[in-house]
Amino acid sequence: MTLCAGAGMTLGGFVPELWGASMFSLASLLFTAAGAAGGIWLGARLGDL
Repeated sequence: MTLCAGAGMTLGGFVPELWGASMFSLASLLFTAAGAAGGIWLGARLGDL
């Protein structure tokens, strides 16, 4: 689950770069948090298999 959260945080942090926002912007912080939550959710789902 931790590995999925780390991957989600990394990918979520890079999403704002798609429209030219900085990696140190508020959008990056929000997408990082959303990516972590999605990674935890995915890790929990994969753990149930």
